[in-house]
Amino acid sequence: MTASWAAFAAAEPELAKVAEERFAAFTHHVLATLRKDGSPRTSGLEVRFTGGELWLGMMPGSLKARDLHRDPRFSLQANPGEGTGLGGGDVRIAGRAVEVDDPEIKGAYVREVEPPEPFHLFRTELTEIVRTYIEDDTYLVAQVWKPGEPVRTLKRT
Repeated sequence: MTASWAAFAAAEPELAKVAEERFAAFTHHVLATLRKDGSPRTSGLEVRFTGGELWLGMMPGSLKARDLHRDPRFSLQANPGEGTGLGGGDVRIAGRAVEVDDPEIKGAYVREVEPPEPFHLFRTELTEIVRTYIEDDTYLVAQVWKPGEPVRTLKRT
């Protein structure tokens, strides 16, 4: 089961707001894809939240784009920033990336984002969102969301 960003935000608006703020805090984030041999590849990436979707844009022919063409599964981690503060917590998103070639959709994206062209544009289908943070300098808290389920909150000391 997967969900769009809009479906996630409608189901869990507070967690969606925190996640968007974490991604907005820095420009570059870390995308994990799967290489041809199945081993992981991590790459830097800019992301955009627009039109109820989380978009991944990348240069044509890039290794990460080729990885996603072969296997659409991905994991995306918000840039934690400098030091170890993790203000707002650590946010990770997993799902599948679906390339969009529709000229109307890409045109709307270009008008809003103004990316260098040409480029690959992927719409995300979410399978999991996890936020991890420290509470009261005592607990490690993990909030886990999956489509069709409420957020589960786990605390450890």
